[in-house]
Amino acid sequence: MSTTVPRVPTQDPSTHRNRAPSQGPESFAALNLSPQTLAGVRSLRWEAPTPVQLRAIPLLLAGRDVAVQAQTGSGKTAAYGIPVVERVDPGGDPAQALVLVPTRELALQVGEHLRALARGRPVRVACLYGGGSVGAQLGALRRRPQVVVATPGRLLDFLGRGAVHLGSVRMAVLDEADRMLEVGFLPDVERILGATPKGRQTALFSATLPPAVTGLVRRTLQDPVWVRMEGPAPTVDGVLQFYVEVAEQDKVRALRALLRSEPVRSALIFRRTQRAAQRLADVLAREQPGVAALHGGMRQGARFAALRAFASGRTPVLVVTNVASRGLDLPRVSHVVNFDMPEDVETYVHRVGRTARAGATGTAITLVGQYDMEMFDRLQRVLGPRWQRHPLNLYAGGG
Repeated sequence: MSTTVPRVPTQDPSTHRNRAPSQGPESFAALNLSPQTLAGVRSLRWEAPTPVQLRAIPLLLAGRDVAVQAQTGSGKTAAYGIPVVERVDPGGDPAQALVLVPTRELALQVGEHLRALARGRPVRVACLYGGGSVGAQLGALRRRPQVVVATPGRLLDFLGRGAVHLGSVRMAVLDEADRMLEVGFLPDVERILGATPKGRQTALFSATLPPAVTGLVRRTLQDPVWVRMEGPAPTVDGVLQFYVEVAEQDKVRALRALLRSEPVRSALIFRRTQRAAQRLADVLAREQPGVAALHGGMRQGARFAALRAFASGRTPVLVVTNVASRGLDLPRVSHVVNFDMPEDVETYVHRVGRTARAGATGTAITLVGQYDMEMFDRLQRVLGPRWQRHPLNLYAGGG
């Protein structure tokens, strides 16, 4: 990797906003990618670069450190995945590129996309994540993969065993950085980066920029270019947003009524904790088939089975937590239900952004109990008058 790439002035995340380039590329071919990478892009049916890809790919191909704020569904995996496969040397050392992610599901999704992008060239990708077979993952490492996608805990385990070495890392990517730090991975991430060369290229992608993330950027990236995409409000365009005022003890009853009355093809129901998600899924499943839970406390096999059933339509309703839902490729979600009020505006936008993908419309319904009014008022102040009162009325014979 070249260490003499010319630098441009650092741009602060609090002031920089994304603007479409006046004469930017309109296709992946215009980004001067190799024929092999373009073939991989076609295999994934990606037709044109998204705004974050237009901004990030040229910078990363030029060797710059980049800190990107971009919402879920913006195309960030390709924004760093294309430069990763373009810059690795198929005949070079193992672990030239490292991608850190917060969840098993995201590790597998990223690994799948990187393998598709690298088709036509001998680039090997290993995915390391908790809950998977240690033996199988050790076998993947013995094949000397040029790209390693990993969750922090499992990677540290293998570093401790001496099964993987990071001295050849040329490019490190931190994906979903805010979620990694939210679940307590900050010490692990810093320890892992400390095992990589100081001259590496680093890219950080995060949906939000809390102080912990901006602090990590300042400590670990070298003269980074900040790319901040448009704020949260536009990400809910195309979503019909409703609220239902209901007593806290009647939320389950209201949810059952909504699932009966709404044209639900596929729905994500959000709860704050793993235990609450599992309990609600169990309660709903007693009276309604096709309901399952998805959260970090489940075994890997059970999580994969739930995702497959949801994708196929056999299980149209998933009760999920925020962390478990991040990074999932679920393009056909017709409804999002906030059973528990989100903790902040960004979380609301992330949840609602799971529907209305790829130009489709979607419906988001928020149950507002007596303890939720303060947060609901804040959502209305920040995002504007976007909500309609849902016609469901439990207290007038409606449920």
